[in-house]
Amino acid sequence: MGMRIVADYDTCEGLGMCEAMASDYFELDDDEQMHILNEHPDEADRAHVNAAVQACPVLALRLEG
Repeated sequence: MGMRIVADYDTCEGLGMCEAMASDYFELDDDEQMHILNEHPDEADRAHVNAAVQACPVLALRLEG
């Protein structure tokens, strides 16, 4: 199925670094809860999504596949 974004919602602090770097894949709601908009990014977006995942200061995100 390709790559998949996985979030640890217990670790996430809603800091928004992922949204700032890849708002087409991550969104914070009004309660600062992060939501993944598309957990299966296209291979062409791998570097873009990986950079956003790596930017998470609390390591709540990972990219599988």
